[in-house]
Amino acid sequence: MSRLKFFAPSRIDMDTQQLSTAAIVQGIADGQFTASEVLATYIQRIEATDVQVNAFTTPCFERAVQEAKVIDQRRARGEALPPLAGVPYAVKNLYDIQDMVTLAGSTVNQANPPAQADAYLVQRMQAAGAVLVGALNMDEFAYGFTTENTHYGPSHNPHDLSCIAGGSSGGSGAAVAARQVPLSLGSDTNGSIRVPASLCGVWGLKPTFGRLSRRGTYPFVHNIDHLGPFADSLHGLGLAYDAMQGVDARDPGCHAKRVEPVTSAMHDGIQGLRIGVLDGYFHDHATAPARQVVQDAARVLGGTPSVTWPDASMARAAAFIITASEGGQLHLEHLRTQADAMEPLSVDRFIAGALQPAAWYVQAQRFRRVYREKVNALFEHWDVLLAPATPVSAPTVGTEWLDLNGQQQPSRAAMGLLTQPISFAGCPVVVAPMWPSGTGGMPLGVQVIAAPWREDMAFRVAQVLSQSGAAGLKQVGF
Repeated sequence: MSRLKFFAPSRIDMDTQQLSTAAIVQGIADGQFTASEVLATYIQRIEATDVQVNAFTTPCFERAVQEAKVIDQRRARGEALPPLAGVPYAVKNLYDIQDMVTLAGSTVNQANPPAQADAYLVQRMQAAGAVLVGALNMDEFAYGFTTENTHYGPSHNPHDLSCIAGGSSGGSGAAVAARQVPLSLGSDTNGSIRVPASLCGVWGLKPTFGRLSRRGTYPFVHNIDHLGPFADSLHGLGLAYDAMQGVDARDPGCHAKRVEPVTSAMHDGIQGLRIGVLDGYFHDHATAPARQVVQDAARVLGGTPSVTWPDASMARAAAFIITASEGGQLHLEHLRTQADAMEPLSVDRFIAGALQPAAWYVQAQRFRRVYREKVNALFEHWDVLLAPATPVSAPTVGTEWLDLNGQQQPSRAAMGLLTQPISFAGCPVVVAPMWPSGTGGMPLGVQVIAAPWREDMAFRVAQVLSQSGAAGLKQVGF
């Protein structure tokens, strides 16, 4: 793929499928290899595989080379290295990257001027020593669950290239699963981190709403947008999350009052934690493999069955209303002047959203306040709750309908059935990659859900799943 051609030889033989975030950090600190050598290995992997995966839209390898050199110079001077020193990563292409156009999955944005500065989270990752290698494919304007982008092509699932990677952060999930990078950043409004993490078999985190600054990213739905990482391990997920935390007064949507690291607490175990398994809506809209991953997780964790999440169906409906309304209004000028250039799979939904009665939006927001109170009350009795992340494993590219327990559901909307009610409440979720039977070897994730601002609880539970071997990544066949 000519757009990714970049000569970056490495003098050492490394296999990115055998590396991990922790191994990279330790290896660079110990002098086993340099950040530049690690980067060269990952660039070679990207160039060798992305013609199949189509995760990347815009590489920035030249920048990456310079960032890796800085890490190597710091080590040569004997300086203490930051926590992600030399770890390559990439970002969903709605993150601003200085001197690059922020596409947000659209050709409409190609005429925009380049970003004048990095997004806040990109700045935080750079401060932590991570090395940015490029921008990743997504659904246009983040409106979708499949990353079947008409403009840039679909991102393919590394575990079966005929299948979707999920969306809207499909490139972010696929890049980690294909071991093109050990870390990536995405966004999640209604499930756009959790769906790709589930379908691609990687770790993913949707933090509490308002936890991480969104400054310098292309918006979708201000009232629901979250940002978060994907990773090759739970430890890597925690390192990335901790690195990105910070109180940002310049983002009015950043409500965090202090930094609350999870890496120091994730090994505390689960003794005394009240762990429940969601039933009702989350059981009825899950196929047998999706139910199995929850059962398998509950067996490891000692989870208690039959916990009912309040008003899940109504929450999903309200999330749809707010999403369509805010998305439609945000892109009203595009709809008036450039609708023909927009993604055919989403333009009609944007138009419908722009035409929704204002009273619908107001009522949905009123419901949301009551709904959050009910959800918060649920966590007075439970510390962590388990649910499938997606109703099915990854369908093939182009699938229009899903059979969910005898009911036909539109594929692109149904992939968010089990994630939308959770993000609508703003709860943090770690997605743990699981591998149930009945999927032809494809992954399907479990949501580890905690009360708002208790990411530490989700990480503690996820750590037990990781240590037990019940959750984790698997290698791909190329």
